[in-house]
Amino acid sequence: MYDFAVLMDWLAFAFRWLHVITAMAWIGASFYFIALDLMLKPADDLPEGATGEEWEVHGGGFYNTVKYNVAPARLPEHLTWHKWQSYWTWLSGAVLLMLVYWGGAEMFLIDYDKIELTAFQAILISGGSLAIGWVLYDFLCKSALGNHPTALMLLLFVILVVMSWGYNQVFTGRAALLHLGAFTATIMTANVFFIIMPNQRIVVKDLKDGRVPDAKYGKIAKLRSTHNNYLTLPVIFLMLSNHYPLSFGTEYAWIIASLVFLLGVLIRHYFNSMHAGKGRPHWTWGASAVIFVAIMWLSAIPMYRDYDYEAEVIVPEPLDYIVASAGFDDVRNTVLGRCSMCHQAEPVWPGLHWPPRAVRLDDDAQIALNARAIYLHAGLSHAMPPGNITGMSDEERRLIVQWYRGLDAEVAELAN
Repeated sequence: MYDFAVLMDWLAFAFRWLHVITAMAWIGASFYFIALDLMLKPADDLPEGATGEEWEVHGGGFYNTVKYNVAPARLPEHLTWHKWQSYWTWLSGAVLLMLVYWGGAEMFLIDYDKIELTAFQAILISGGSLAIGWVLYDFLCKSALGNHPTALMLLLFVILVVMSWGYNQVFTGRAALLHLGAFTATIMTANVFFIIMPNQRIVVKDLKDGRVPDAKYGKIAKLRSTHNNYLTLPVIFLMLSNHYPLSFGTEYAWIIASLVFLLGVLIRHYFNSMHAGKGRPHWTWGASAVIFVAIMWLSAIPMYRDYDYEAEVIVPEPLDYIVASAGFDDVRNTVLGRCSMCHQAEPVWPGLHWPPRAVRLDDDAQIALNARAIYLHAGLSHAMPPGNITGMSDEERRLIVQWYRGLDAEVAELAN
């Protein structure tokens, strides 16, 4: 049974790696084409149907790119489709969501201080919210609002703020920000899969059949691509936020996430304006700095409050048996002696104001909730403590491994 924990951790690593690689490819292509589209310039010798061209130099070569407003009169045999970067980014992210947050719902997804949910209920909310988000967004884009891009973007921002607040009422802070990112990324990939690519296929088919393509398909695709362009930077922040407890370990995490969307819009506005030759709106950097300072202030508010850290933490079912398991007392003593100086409500290690990654290991309940992480990071590997700064011995690591493996055996017995 213990090998399953190792396998799951390596699977999560593999899909996270795939997720990062495909995301870089998608974001890079997206940013490049948006910049290219904005930098296009008219010329006297453009082919029929072309609206602009751009000359570029890279890697010792010169490139001449020509854009056709609808499509060229003759379609070449070779046509490169930019879609798989988007698809694989979403698919790998979906698998990660299942492995980490659905598979570890009791630890990473459910916040028992907010609402008591079963793992199934939490997973249902998680997956259902992503699907509902796309349906609502797509409906708004196809409504009369589609002809008013600015109003549509403002309404989309309102929806994102509401979702940010809603996720924070149900999930842990870490899961809430991650789900807001997944909510937005689902919209972006669905734009590619359900709207942009089908419209491109219609245009290609019309050309092959000798018909003149309708320009409306390009207009629709352009609207969705623009939305994707402005949503990209916030999604990157939200996907990385689980590494920074300052962003999610506060009751104001939903406001922080909302402000991040404004940051992303301001930054993209600067670069889009620059690429379009409309000048460099430097005021956007000043506004971004103000918003970032506001985010920093919101994240630091908990530092100036007094909390009752002695309040009892209840171990949720079905993890209460861990505290009573064989070997738990030895592991508790090891964790309290080697880990809790950093991983407690008020860390005593110099320079730490919060426990790293918001993981507490200062009582039985928290140790039980983090059993698998303790086994992987301090028992099976030497990842923790960092540099073995607290001097955890090989014997103590052996006790952790022995305890967890025996614990898994108990789980298997209970399951039968």
